[in-house]
Amino acid sequence: MLEPATRRRSLLRIATAGSVDDGKSTLIGRLLHDTKTLLEDQLGALERASARRGQGVTDLALVTDGLRAEREQGITIDVAYRFFSTPARSFILADTPGHAQYTRNMVTGASTADVAVVLVDVRHGVVEQTRRHVYVAALLGVGALVVAVNKMDLVGWDEHVFEAVAGEVAAYVAGLPFPVPVRAVPVSALHGDNVVELSARMPWYEGPSLLAVLEAIDVGRDRDHGGVGARLPVQWVIRPPDHPDRRGYAGQLAGGVLAPGDAVVVLPAGIPTTVVAVETADGPLHRAMPGQAVTVRLADHVDVGRGDTVAAVGPGVRLPLVGTEVEADVCWMAESPLWPRSRHLVKHTTRTVRALVSDLVHRIDVDALVPRAAPARLDLNDLGRVRLRVATPIVADPYEVSRVTGRFVVVDEASNATAAAGMIRSVR
Repeated sequence: MLEPATRRRSLLRIATAGSVDDGKSTLIGRLLHDTKTLLEDQLGALERASARRGQGVTDLALVTDGLRAEREQGITIDVAYRFFSTPARSFILADTPGHAQYTRNMVTGASTADVAVVLVDVRHGVVEQTRRHVYVAALLGVGALVVAVNKMDLVGWDEHVFEAVAGEVAAYVAGLPFPVPVRAVPVSALHGDNVVELSARMPWYEGPSLLAVLEAIDVGRDRDHGGVGARLPVQWVIRPPDHPDRRGYAGQLAGGVLAPGDAVVVLPAGIPTTVVAVETADGPLHRAMPGQAVTVRLADHVDVGRGDTVAAVGPGVRLPLVGTEVEADVCWMAESPLWPRSRHLVKHTTRTVRALVSDLVHRIDVDALVPRAAPARLDLNDLGRVRLRVATPIVADPYEVSRVTGRFVVVDEASNATAAAGMIRSVR
């Protein structure tokens, strides 16, 4: 559920999505304008640009649609990141494209988001792209979904029209295989109603403004790591010049808490040992938290290299999965299709392995929420489930357990281009 935020000034990562012309860029511009984030010279430039385009009001969409091609077409193409803050918290906001052909860009913007704000034009209701973006947001494990039902001014601020759209979204979310809490807010991004301040023109709406909803969301900074022990994918093996016999294993802690004295196992080899010290550039730590870049020293001289994982062990501690057969959901991002029996590289945490696509399990029909079994191929922007066989074992968690150790990218061996984003469901 959507719960009050903690008292400390926390950071919320937001991804926005919606169909073309639903008003994403205008909404973001409104948020930046009404939270006093824009500087006077920026406002002046927006006013002049709007006047040149013959617009009677300042076009706040120009804040994010910064590329010339985007302005000429009137659409968002790339993922634009913006930063703003309020007394309650700070925000990183990604404006993602609305076109179906840019689903891969939306995946990029939402992959690290805590919450997704999906815009719906109240006149058109829920359309295919609405369902696609809601599905992708849920697939990527966002902590909450906020539906901004936009352009309420164009339907006379009608409560019944809003309720119909909100109900349709809620019904679609209820059928998703990935549960996500959802809340709908009626807004007019153009005029600012219910964006930052509540609107007197919709007295029937008794909920908070969109900004107040975002300020109150607490998805939990450590939600990826509940119930799992520490995971440290090793990125570097460090041998200090003044202590050539001492080895440290450096990386970013992907989950859990790690402290000196903790019992650990080095995977995939399965070698048990104990943590002697946890260090950073600023000195030793009593304990390391998720996301910290640390170097650990172990009690025993064990064979540890880049791509290995140091994982905590103990009563009630859940170990990662280790194996060479992976079943995963993917968003295919390459122009050329994904075929069964094709070979690729898989980059997972700090390990890169060769992989064979052993099977295409299904392709998702985001409208009907029905998997289409055994497709012949996956095309650009298709969402589907695949089985991979990797050349050397990977150490992973299901994506619903950890977004860090449960994700990977598929890389084309010939071009070195990213071909897919993947979410691990099982490892054998």
